[in-house]
Amino acid sequence: MHRRAGSDAVGKLVVRDILRPMLPMIVVLAIPLVPLTLLGFDWQDQIGEWGKSRESQALTAAAIIGLLASDIFLPIPSSVLCTAAGWQLGVLLGTLVAWLGMSLGAALGFALARGIGAPLVAWLTTQSDLERAEELTRKLGPWLLVVGRGIPVVAEASVLFVGMHQMRWRTFLPPVLLSNLGLALAYAAFGQFAERYQWLPLALGVSIALPVLMAAAFSAWMRGKQSAGP
Repeated sequence: MHRRAGSDAVGKLVVRDILRPMLPMIVVLAIPLVPLTLLGFDWQDQIGEWGKSRESQALTAAAIIGLLASDIFLPIPSSVLCTAAGWQLGVLLGTLVAWLGMSLGAALGFALARGIGAPLVAWLTTQSDLERAEELTRKLGPWLLVVGRGIPVVAEASVLFVGMHQMRWRTFLPPVLLSNLGLALAYAAFGQFAERYQWLPLALGVSIALPVLMAAAFSAWMRGKQSAGP
């Protein structure tokens, strides 16, 4: 019965599950930008000029790292921040900053789940997310930490779940660090490309939509595996 409930939870990875925790932060990001764009204010050039100094780049890097590191506690749209890192800092530094922030967040969540266990995990996530993570871990093992890193909800729940069940650090870190590096590089390169062609609003929209599409594809793939059976 519990196994069946876990399978159902995997199948219910739908768009609303991904968008609901991201919406507050998306609104916060959009409130100052949308009116300025509609009024014709060239905020991209203004921010670009501000970001050329070393002081502003250091502040940007620190803010992005801090926000990404808090992803386990807050509904942070990490894809948007990683894209912004590439836009403001370039591919190399943007990749490093995004990778460091995501990796710190994953390590912090894992360490807290290992140390405190079920009470903290129950506070940070929902029972349905844990059931989903349990079923996915049973099916994919440590590979879940690779394929689930770019998918909101799945990424956080899987880290908390394996931490709560005392996965070893040497098993946890390699797939997470490598997956974060790939994601950070892809989003930072996309952000720099968007900056070069002044496509930042489109890039931010794509970076919001892409995790949702990835979640939908992942859910469809898992439903296919369940239908195929063992």
